[in-house]
Amino acid sequence: MIEYSFSIQELEIFLLILVRMTCFIYAAPFYGMNNTPGQFKIAFGVFVSYLIYFTTMPHEQLVYGTVLQYATIVLKEAIVGLMIGWGANVCSSIVFFAGRMVDMEIGFAMVNAMDPTTRENVTITGFYYQYMVTLILIASGMHRYLIQAISDTYELIPIGGAVFHADLMLEPVIAFLSSYISIGFRICLPVFAATLIVNVVLGILAKVSPQLNMFAVGMQIKILIGLLIMFLTTGMLPYVSDFIYTEMKVMIVAFVEAMMP
Repeated sequence: MIEYSFSIQELEIFLLILVRMTCFIYAAPFYGMNNTPGQFKIAFGVFVSYLIYFTTMPHEQLVYGTVLQYATIVLKEAIVGLMIGWGANVCSSIVFFAGRMVDMEIGFAMVNAMDPTTRENVTITGFYYQYMVTLILIASGMHRYLIQAISDTYELIPIGGAVFHADLMLEPVIAFLSSYISIGFRICLPVFAATLIVNVVLGILAKVSPQLNMFAVGMQIKILIGLLIMFLTTGMLPYVSDFIYTEMKVMIVAFVEAMMP
């Protein structure tokens, strides 16, 4: 018979670790996808929290006087996990922006479908970019980096020691918005340039031969050209994944620094 006893103090620390970890898993990319079973998220959070508690977590004495103060510590831990997870997850939305721009150029803007991972209406090209980039990120070890990053935060941000600096949190968000547009436009630039050339050629043909219905012909040509360019530029997706991976690291580090005491 296995007998294991623990003190209330140990249980309180473990629960605080569990709160930060489960909130991170809820908001992080890959782990927090809506089509991932909730039972798996909870079990995985408990397992990782158990490992962190017995390996890297210094068992410090919690200082609080009332239940309200402990609830405040729980809320702070939840915010830390959500902010770090959101900082990583928001970077993956770049591919949706690029997919919408591509579909606007080739005529697929009205073709939307429900994405099971985010439960949002996403265009066809957004689906393609999302799954391809996600697979490349997983192959490059993004899932291991995320777990390592959240485990390292317990040394940088101790339990109940988070201090939220609003100005330091706002700076990386503003910097990300500029990178968001830049990286998204780089992804769709080949299709954008090709469709621009097609539009110029169709405009010239419309002036030369007014009797031709360039609207009907142009829609089919732009779809074919867009799909061809997307096929030819598949080799650039690893570089796109590298951009997004770098932005994830920058956002996570910036948010951790903004919450360090």
